[in-house]
Amino acid sequence: MRADRLVSLVLLLRQRGRLTADTLARELEVSTRTVLRDIEALSAAGVPVYAERGRHGGFALLPGFRTELTGLNHEEALALLTAGTARGEQAFGLGSALASATRKVVDALPESHQAAVSDAAARILVAPETDLLSRRTPMEEVPGSTMAEIRRAVLTGRKLRLHYAAVDRAPQWRTVDPIGLVTVRDRGYLLATRSGADRTYRLSRIMAAEELPEPAQRPDRVDLDRIWRERCARFLSGDHIAVLMRLNPERREDLLNTAVAVRAADPEPSPSPEPSPEPDGRLRLEATFQDLRHAEWALWQLGSDAEALTPESLRASLHRRAAEMATRYGPASGA
Repeated sequence: MRADRLVSLVLLLRQRGRLTADTLARELEVSTRTVLRDIEALSAAGVPVYAERGRHGGFALLPGFRTELTGLNHEEALALLTAGTARGEQAFGLGSALASATRKVVDALPESHQAAVSDAAARILVAPETDLLSRRTPMEEVPGSTMAEIRRAVLTGRKLRLHYAAVDRAPQWRTVDPIGLVTVRDRGYLLATRSGADRTYRLSRIMAAEELPEPAQRPDRVDLDRIWRERCARFLSGDHIAVLMRLNPERREDLLNTAVAVRAADPEPSPSPEPSPEPDGRLRLEATFQDLRHAEWALWQLGSDAEALTPESLRASLHRRAAEMATRYGPASGA
């Protein structure tokens, strides 16, 4: 709709400053001629859009121009309300803020749309506590005051002092340069650097936090998705062992509780993050373990509900153990 496009055009100019007609056309996915007509319409409606000629010219809003643009359409409002239903609403201590924002979004809608959007949002469920394959783990709790200090340091770009309890170690204070916050499967992480080295801290292990006045040493722009992928790759490529396996879906939670990481390993690429069952109902997964001994122990606990496909060294180790057990508990000689 043209009204939505005009709102988007003003928002682009407000957020990004001067833009050429070609850039606006690409962003709005319309022709340059359409952009020029929209600029004329905005000017006629009193929006102070002006043109700058020359090589670095374009369209811009007069400095200081502000206006309230709450013209959310049905799909935009539904997207916001649907996002608010996910378990991520409690991530990073922003649950109450999201609930308040959602109420304001609903209140800003025309009365004729409020009931329809609320009903539509109630019919869409994102990331429920229970799925078809296993019971979801409860979301980790972080004290509100601690989370507020962490979040504030991340957003203001200041150093952060943490009282952190690493696995099997006594809690220690350390000063870090925060980069960003990530939540994965209901677990929250702080991405940071310490003395220039990459560090990833689990939020639930941070016992206390204090924002410091010194500015953090970090780049102005950040690509959290890329940083997270790189850190995951480094973590999984250490001394760990990757095991391709087939698993009875009823034992998936047991695997999640013992493996370092578990990922779907479907034969064909799939847009779904969950593995697709094979014809016999088993799941094809790739699990990461600390070493071969850890993998052998974990697979042995799963018994016949799991089958290791690779690596061959693990299959051979499990075969030897099974043969030894069969010999030990087989019929007594001469019986």
